Amino acid sequence: MTDVRRRLREAGDATKAARMQAYMKSALPFHGVNSPDCRVIMRDVLATHPLPDGATWLATVLALWDDAGHREERYAALAVAKDRRYAGHHDPDVLPLYRHLVVTGAWWDLVDDVATHLVGPLLLAHLDRVRPTVAAWATDEDRWLRRTAVICQVGAKDRTDVPLLARAVEANLDDRDFFLRKAIGWALREHAHTDPAWVRSFVEVHGDQLSGLSRREALKHLSPA
Repeated sequence: MTDVRRRLREAGDATKAARMQAYMKSALPFHGVNSPDCRVIMRDVLATHPLPDGATWLATVLALWDDAGHREERYAALAVAKDRRYAGHHDPDVLPLYRHLVVTGAWWDLVDDVATHLVGPLLLAHLDRVRPTVAAWATDEDRWLRRTAVICQVGAKDRTDVPLLARAVEANLDDRDFFLRKAIGWALREHAHTDPAWVRSFVEVHGDQLSGLSRREALKHLSPA
């Protein structure tokens, strides 16, 4: 979408760009457009340039993502992917797209958005069809797919597939990667709002395997038993 790239470029701030790139440790440079301004730009562009069908929607997401010269273009791709006007295109057939976004995004700001706002809702809507894929991602060689499997149910509350959550966490308990340990703690902490007893029990059973980080995060908002 040429208009997206033009507006992001015009809204850029070189001083902010350098700080944002350093903070995110991004190989891609930034234009220096903050999140609220990105949202305004995407709201206007999406309203002005409706996408006629699923094939165009998919091609637009991939073009913004794969051809991105600046990180904000990948944020724009995710805005297109998540836009409610295209909710009808979100079915299990788009899982290869989500996998591509996770594996090529390969950093928490992009991966977490895909996991919690794309994969998670798809899992809730099509549990029987999506569950096997998420379960397989939990043991994939790619750490970002594993993180996605762990955190994709954040926000699901009482609709959480608890056995799937347990499987994703247990598959990664021995991994020393910071992002996986943080993900485990986050997922357990969020589920504790819905079922604190289950989280307490899980932490007790797996106490020797849970990292200190994961344990602290999991129990962060729970009062002592």
